[in-house]
Amino acid sequence: MEKVKRENIGEYLFQKELEIIGATRLMIVDAENWRTKFPIKRDEYSKFRDYAIKLMMKTFRCNKNKAIDTFNWYWLQFGVKIRG
Repeated sequence: MEKVKRENIGEYLFQKELEIIGATRLMIVDAENWRTKFPIKRDEYSKFRDYAIKLMMKTFRCNKNKAIDTFNWYWLQFGVKIRG
């Protein structure tokens, strides 16, 4: 994948999330309830969240609170169920 920029950070993070849960875009498109069908473990979510926040701070050149707010919005839109 090309360098992460403002224009493609959402796509990049979604691809990373799919790698963590072991799914592909095709599997997500075909699944009816993809948010609950492909859960993520709590420790994997924590690692992904930390990674995403640092990446957002670097990409958008913003402070940590703004990056956390942005990640929370991202997770509401594209996040999957967190289990155990």
